[in-house]
Amino acid sequence: MDEDLFDAFEEGAPERTDRNVNDAEDIMRQVERRRQEECRSNADAFLARMAAGESDAVSLKRRSNITADGSGKKKARAEEDEDEGSCLGLGAHQRNSIHILATEGNCLHEVVVPVNMEFVPLKPRTTEPVKMYPFQLDAFQKEAITCIDNLQSVLVSAHTSAGKTVVVVPVNMEFVPLKPRTTEPVKMYPFQLDAFQKEAITCIDNLQSVLVSAHTSAGKTVVALYAIAMALADKQRVIYTSPIKALSNQKYRELQEEFSDVGLMTGDVTLNPDASCLVMTTEILRSMLYKGSEIMREVGWVIFDEIHYMRDKERGVVWEETIILLPDNVHYVFLSATIPNARQFAGGDFREDKFKEAMSVLRSVGDEGKGGVTRGRRGGTSGASEVMKIIRTIKERDMVPCIIFSFSRKECEAYATQLKDVDFNDKKAKSVIKEIYKNAISLLSDEDRKLPQIGQVLPYLLRGIGIHHSGLLPIVKEVIEILFGEGLLKTLFATETFSMGLNMPARTVLFTSARKFDGKDYRWITSGEYIQMSGRAGRRGKDDRGLVILMVDQQMGQEVAKKIIKGTADPLNSQFRLTYNMVLNLLRVEGINPEFMLENSFYQFQNYDALPQLYENVKKKETELKQTTIEKELEIAGYYQLEKQIVAVKEFINQIVMKPAAVVPFLQAGRLVHVVAATKDFGWAAILNFHKKPDPSNPLSGSLLYILDVAMLVSTESAQDLTNVAHLQPPSGSDAGVIEIVPMMLDCVTEISAVRIKLPQDVRSRDAKKSVGRTIKEVVRRFNSNLPSLDPLNDMKITDSSLEPHVNKLEALEKRKKSHPIRFAVEIAFACVQFVHIF
Repeated sequence: MDEDLFDAFEEGAPERTDRNVNDAEDIMRQVERRRQEECRSNADAFLARMAAGESDAVSLKRRSNITADGSGKKKARAEEDEDEGSCLGLGAHQRNSIHILATEGNCLHEVVVPVNMEFVPLKPRTTEPVKMYPFQLDAFQKEAITCIDNLQSVLVSAHTSAGKTVVVVPVNMEFVPLKPRTTEPVKMYPFQLDAFQKEAITCIDNLQSVLVSAHTSAGKTVVALYAIAMALADKQRVIYTSPIKALSNQKYRELQEEFSDVGLMTGDVTLNPDASCLVMTTEILRSMLYKGSEIMREVGWVIFDEIHYMRDKERGVVWEETIILLPDNVHYVFLSATIPNARQFAGGDFREDKFKEAMSVLRSVGDEGKGGVTRGRRGGTSGASEVMKIIRTIKERDMVPCIIFSFSRKECEAYATQLKDVDFNDKKAKSVIKEIYKNAISLLSDEDRKLPQIGQVLPYLLRGIGIHHSGLLPIVKEVIEILFGEGLLKTLFATETFSMGLNMPARTVLFTSARKFDGKDYRWITSGEYIQMSGRAGRRGKDDRGLVILMVDQQMGQEVAKKIIKGTADPLNSQFRLTYNMVLNLLRVEGINPEFMLENSFYQFQNYDALPQLYENVKKKETELKQTTIEKELEIAGYYQLEKQIVAVKEFINQIVMKPAAVVPFLQAGRLVHVVAATKDFGWAAILNFHKKPDPSNPLSGSLLYILDVAMLVSTESAQDLTNVAHLQPPSGSDAGVIEIVPMMLDCVTEISAVRIKLPQDVRSRDAKKSVGRTIKEVVRRFNSNLPSLDPLNDMKITDSSLEPHVNKLEALEKRKKSHPIRFAVEIAFACVQFVHIF
């Protein structure tokens, strides 16, 4: 560093002037420039040494010669010089030599030559090029073409905006090319789009998530605007996330100019939170997901701006949490600066199970060639025509007013839109509605009256059609409630929130579906929900009875229907619990502690209130036990203990047999296995395939989870949701059940049969599933339900030293069980059941 730089800090230095300051700043810039040049030179030299196979590490031989007092420094240095000399002399451990060529522009051209080959400089082409381009080539393009002219292999590394598109597809999924849009684009641009912008927009048109990695000002926002326009055109919500509040505010202003229905949600400001397009920080989105916000049910696209912030040590985890927590029907647009591992990120396994499940459903529908149930919260209203028929019938038979409950805001608006040719009101009613609406909006400012929702809702109201959900402006909801209460609206499309606390009865209530998504599962509505909503049917003093119409668009079991319609209301059970946030807040309140909160909670009251009844039940059971006499009690007790020993030994053997190292070679397609999930016995099922993935609970351990896809018999009703095997039920009663392909953990398998069946080539079609079911049923019949299991010693060749003694013990116990006298006493079978029940 220059001596002049320190002069300004010495004692007796001349008085500081503007000239001194300018000189000091010039010196600082020179020093900084030298530092950068030196760092760049050192980095280039280091990379060259690494590419040549060299290392800066001290060899063990030299390290042993360097003593603690430094006496070995000269010897170590001599050996180091010798090693360096061998490197420079192209020793045995050097692999390549690198030559850097001078180029024009911002382009680095390195030539890697093997150590045993002479470097030959590239020669410029002397003849006419084989291909001409209508534009000026970049420096890296010229250099690459020169390499090709010299018949040399070339690797071109450039950022995304150079025109490279990568599609990442899971190994077990067929690549489906993107289809060009055949209709008019949802958004037009007044300029020519770049190649990467066109490709990204094509991905969005195909409802595919896309990662756009390009440098700043390359035009990534064009892709985001198209995704927003598409979501709004499909009546979906879209969320635009950014890492910082300032960027959120900026994007809000930009999007506000482009789209009118835009809201902002940050830690400081909340503007128009019911908008179709919401701009927010990623932390706000994560908070909404944890809180189970109702907004997320209507979101179709989420745009992550500056996704490269994921590498930030402090906040990067927020992005990963958000991506993992988002619903599976949401599509992504990731916008990022150039990142070297864009392909790796695109191939990230965020939702492997859900993705495979979706793909299996798509294949199944495609194979069957027939329409399934598509109407639901995920979009599409294939049942809209049936709803319209019912509404027209209601109008013709004078059963209005009618409330149509739908479990999605999007469906409410879609159904109302399809009633465009239906008018329930006469001129007098329309005049009254117009006057009431005009008086209501007169309370708003001139700017608020220009909101799109204010003008869009009036035409529906004039025709006697209302829409009610939480996405409406408060004043609009209030007007709709008033008009419906006065009988001026004959048909009201509403979500279930309309039934909560509002005294707005109607003559008819129509449910568009008996299933709903509760933020976690797609399930049947509960009896309490049915009672709450259907209770709006029938106006006191006006109607003799109310009419409830329940549209069942999926097969409903007898027990489910009985439970919904005739079941009791859901009890009010307290869900109180102490949280960290609550405890911290209590520290600020004087005179109240967690114990006080618990003692005064409804949860504690319910538990105290149940104590007397629990005490009476215990006393009653003790009295029954004393009065109970069991014939041959000692023999039955011995038999019961024998059964328990057999179960314990089988469990121990099963733990060894079901280790992946032992069982994986036998998980072939067609192998029959016995499935028991959550204490429910599903009987024998056929393995289709299996895959493995890292254990999410302990990703650093290296342990793997094995997921089996099996064809097994489940009840018709529970087959509606195959995402979780714990929710499935075996068929019972008159239900013959259906064969479905269910993913499950390896620990759901309790027994592996020696029998393998032949599977159809494509098991996903309905006919193929039925064929597999018939084959399994026939095999079980022929073996009288006692299928032979794989012998862990003879068949599986397991060498665990503890296995053979337990196998022998199991055989001995089975022999004792067969010869046990209690087994032949049919008359005391009831006593055995009674004994097991008591003990």
